[in-house]
Amino acid sequence: MSNKPELPKRPERIELPSPPALPEVSAQPEFASVQYSTHRTKLSTFRTKLSEHRTDLSEYRSDLSTYRTSLSTHRTEMSMRRTGMSFQRTRMSDDRTLMSVIRTSLSLIGFGFTIYQTFQKLHEAGTIANPNAARNFGIILVLLGIVMLIVGMIHHVQFMMELRHTRREMKRQGLIHGDSRFPVSITFMVSLGLLLLGFAAIVNMVFKVAVFG
Repeated sequence: MSNKPELPKRPERIELPSPPALPEVSAQPEFASVQYSTHRTKLSTFRTKLSEHRTDLSEYRSDLSTYRTSLSTHRTEMSMRRTGMSFQRTRMSDDRTLMSVIRTSLSLIGFGFTIYQTFQKLHEAGTIANPNAARNFGIILVLLGIVMLIVGMIHHVQFMMELRHTRREMKRQGLIHGDSRFPVSITFMVSLGLLLLGFAAIVNMVFKVAVFG
């Protein structure tokens, strides 16, 4: 990141001398000519000092213009970096959305499997005669959790692909800085693990296969 440019130093204020006064011209032509020549020399020196001061002011204005241009470039670069970081914040925001989906799906799968196992054990112990309604309710909860998780994962993948495409396009056009990494979401990996766990629970509940031992 480039450093902020330094403000140019303002030229010191100078006290300009007063214009030379008109001389008292002699009536004799030879003396008058010398007096006029001396006055013209003083006027020329005065104009030279004014010209030097104008040159200093002109250089200062040029330095100020360069300084403003540098500030504008600096602001543009900072804006590009902020835009690039906004992509990272958007990615993390979608990760948090997927985490919310994971929490809800985990609750549904956990509650559904717990209800199924509870009524199954009660039936095996002879406490209740017909546990089918409760077991079916548990299976529906697990299926609902799996479906919700799949929909959330599909939305996450589509959103990330579109976000990556937009980021690459803006980087190609030079609108943003794309130096930071854009890694694969760890939250998505966790959702894959939960999805496999949900499928294992369904296999255990529907096909009576002891996946969990």
